[in-house]
Amino acid sequence: MKTIIQIVLSTLLLGLLGVSSAKALPTLLHNVKGYTFEKGELKQFDSILFEDGVILATGGQEELSKIHSFSISIDGKGKTLLPGLIDAHGHILGLGLNLMRVNLRGIDSEQETVKTIAEYAENNPDTRWVLGRGWNQVLWLNKEFPTKSSLDNIIADRPAWLSRIDGHAGWANSKALKLAGIDKNTPDPDGGKIIRDENGQATGVLIDAAMALVENKIPPLNTKERKTALKLAFEHLMSLGITSVHDAGIDFETYKLMLDLSGKNRIPLRVYAMLSGADPRLEAMLKYGKVDQPFLKIQSVKLYTDGALGSRGAALLEPYSDEPDNKGLLLTNPKKLGQYLELITKYGFQTNIHAIGDAANHMVLEQLSKLDDEDSAKILRHRIEHAQVVVPEEIPMFAKLGVIASMQPTHATSDMNMAGDRLGEERLEGAYAWRTFLDNDVIIASGSDFPVEKANPFLGLHAAVTRQDSDNLPEDGWIASQKLTVAEALKSFTIDAAYAGFWEEKIGTLEKGKKADFILIDNDIFTISEDKIDDVQIIETWINGKRVH
Repeated sequence: MKTIIQIVLSTLLLGLLGVSSAKALPTLLHNVKGYTFEKGELKQFDSILFEDGVILATGGQEELSKIHSFSISIDGKGKTLLPGLIDAHGHILGLGLNLMRVNLRGIDSEQETVKTIAEYAENNPDTRWVLGRGWNQVLWLNKEFPTKSSLDNIIADRPAWLSRIDGHAGWANSKALKLAGIDKNTPDPDGGKIIRDENGQATGVLIDAAMALVENKIPPLNTKERKTALKLAFEHLMSLGITSVHDAGIDFETYKLMLDLSGKNRIPLRVYAMLSGADPRLEAMLKYGKVDQPFLKIQSVKLYTDGALGSRGAALLEPYSDEPDNKGLLLTNPKKLGQYLELITKYGFQTNIHAIGDAANHMVLEQLSKLDDEDSAKILRHRIEHAQVVVPEEIPMFAKLGVIASMQPTHATSDMNMAGDRLGEERLEGAYAWRTFLDNDVIIASGSDFPVEKANPFLGLHAAVTRQDSDNLPEDGWIASQKLTVAEALKSFTIDAAYAGFWEEKIGTLEKGKKADFILIDNDIFTISEDKIDDVQIIETWINGKRVH
């Protein structure tokens, strides 16, 4: 090993030769329980060597220390090291805004939900609108949608708008409904529904496309608010061990901001952003072309075909078991989806299509099957986002067509208390069917769908492996036949998620030549009891060979 004098002399010599002394020194992180994948197989190591953000090798400490005669040496103190985790489906701006607004997640009654909103409104008297997200009537005793009257009792001077946890329904007070021009005579928009009382009056809850009636009246975000939200979200994600994230649908303003931040090196984790297919400037963004920068990649478009199961907006082939006159909402018909695919593939972009119900998944698979070879999923890696309820016989179609299933494990454990009511037992066979997808050689890219669910990836790993919620219920797991192994679940949050974002050559595993994106955690997920995986804590997050948390 070099002495301190030798290091100083080496640094001076580099300066005299005109070589930047800012160049990172080779770093050896040793005494770890390291895991990665090589050619799909799990590999263990106790040391990792990297320089300038790139991995030189993994292996044993003695072996790696011989590769370079000089390196910075860090003792990992026996902690577990994993590849940086990748969330393949989240909403970065939405997460940041969630951190800025009233959070209603997990509250088990309308009364307590209203109390939380009232406290927020009182503590934020200068806000023009009272905004928030996270309510879920399924958790409430009566399981019924809330009404405007409970909001009116606490907020009469300002409009209030609270999104349901899945983002497919919203709850407004009378002030917001009036601003939106919603009354007894307002028709339901295509792809949306205004919930009404027995007299035909709007109750305050709007489903899917109807939400825009209110949301279009909310003052648009300014650049400062967007920057603040993104910064909060970036910091939150890195604290959870997420080193890369797929942003599921950015509008034009966020697109411009992302490009600006990337150009100024102000995106601290790797973002694979999907353009919003709903944005009227979609083709202008497509014409700009693909973006392939170290921390920002853009070459996909996010589309919607239906709503969510919880709000009965998911499009089903047969009626809801608990609402026999309702088959959900198809937000994009086959003709329009075909037109979208023609436009998007013309520019060589991937399409990532939201489909939750079996009718929506059937339609997407049918439209993707019509693509020419050069525009196919096997070439452009088209994805179905969520793929929650699929006719079992159609699951092999994903592999046949090359379609990636972008799924979120915690959706199953959040939805298990209502999915049976919505679908009936028979349709559960193809619902949240991760094991069936893997057994049919379908690639699964896992995520969380934050802020619909918590962004913590260890909650997703736990749900995938145990099929249990955070209270480890039900005891044997919900539809336990669909469990994944720990290795399978980790693969879906690492290399397979990287593949789904065209980044598998750079990230997803800890192999020579790839980026030094990794995390240190307090417990070994391969040796602890599986029901403890959701308790795992992040010790350090490293991105590009630098510790960022």
